[in-house]
Amino acid sequence: MGRAPVNGKRSPPPPPPPGRCHFWLPNKRRYCANSSLPSSQFCGNHLPESASGAGRRVPCPVDPSHTVLEENLEAHVGKCPLKKHVAALAAQPYYSKGINSGGGETGRGVTSAEKRAAVYRLTEDEFQGLIGKIRSVHAAAAVVMRESYLITDACDKWMGGQVDRKVPYQEKHVVQQASIVGNMEAFGLLWRGGTEVVDRESAAVSDHQAVVEFGAGRGYLTQVLVDCYGIRNVFLVERRSYKLKADRSLRQNEDVTLERLRIDNKSFLSGLGITEEEFHAMTWFSSWAVDGDHSSSDSSAGVEETSSEIREKPDQEAIGIERIIRSIPAVERASLGFMCKDIIDTGRLLWLAQKGLAADLVSYVPSNISPENHLLIAKCTS
Repeated sequence: MGRAPVNGKRSPPPPPPPGRCHFWLPNKRRYCANSSLPSSQFCGNHLPESASGAGRRVPCPVDPSHTVLEENLEAHVGKCPLKKHVAALAAQPYYSKGINSGGGETGRGVTSAEKRAAVYRLTEDEFQGLIGKIRSVHAAAAVVMRESYLITDACDKWMGGQVDRKVPYQEKHVVQQASIVGNMEAFGLLWRGGTEVVDRESAAVSDHQAVVEFGAGRGYLTQVLVDCYGIRNVFLVERRSYKLKADRSLRQNEDVTLERLRIDNKSFLSGLGITEEEFHAMTWFSSWAVDGDHSSSDSSAGVEETSSEIREKPDQEAIGIERIIRSIPAVERASLGFMCKDIIDTGRLLWLAQKGLAADLVSYVPSNISPENHLLIAKCTS
């Protein structure tokens, strides 16, 4: 909702809708969606301390996405709605706290703000050395991806629009999902009738086949696999909660067993001579490859900020490395972001090969459909 800059300055946001909380969320470029209190312009979560007549609000230690009055913190922690979910998750045999975090502190990842702060602490020589190393590693080691835009006739139902229109999706998403599963079939991960060929002996009974989709988002890839390949057991893993999910359509299918798990799974690069600190910087730089609303209140994923968010603060307030970054032309910054993505994906490809898996890294759709067009596929060789 933010307006275009006028004379180099960002204009103030428009007034909020009637009855809406007046708290502006800069990362989302909109106002808080909650209703304001009868006696205030703000909701209970964003009520200024001076107006609340109570103590200061602090983030909930169980779920920092919301705040509570400091004086009520102890009582709130015992009944926070997320606490029961976290406890149930921790009891599952597949869950190991912090196993994919890549952070030095057990069970804790590195946030986008921490990565950005670490980059801003670099000296100019250190920053330029890091940029030079990224360019050098990319030129020497990054895999040149071949184009593999594959649509099989198994997806004719989706490509022809003959699907439940209650499942909300954009047409370009159909092309993306269809090409992903087309590449999976061509690579030998799927065959018609819902049977994977990763393990042919155990795949004899199709009812035992399962798909675990990490970073599932709204679950449309799994919806395509169910509709077009007959997959019957699906597990959707995602750290965020989404609206307009495919879950409702999937749950209405009596032949499908569905479970959605809220877990944060992040990949960590190893090899190629890149240190952990350099990796964290590269995951932050990777956001420069794409522009658009990819921001998130929990910004510990690979793509964390957009290049437009770098310009939130007026240039005259930026100093040191921050000023240098803002002086880099947008096209050059995007190119560097794509280099980081290529290097990270190459590291993942090499790791899979070291584990004895057959793997391939392809560009599965043209960049005009999606700039996020890398597809890494792997299977057991025995």
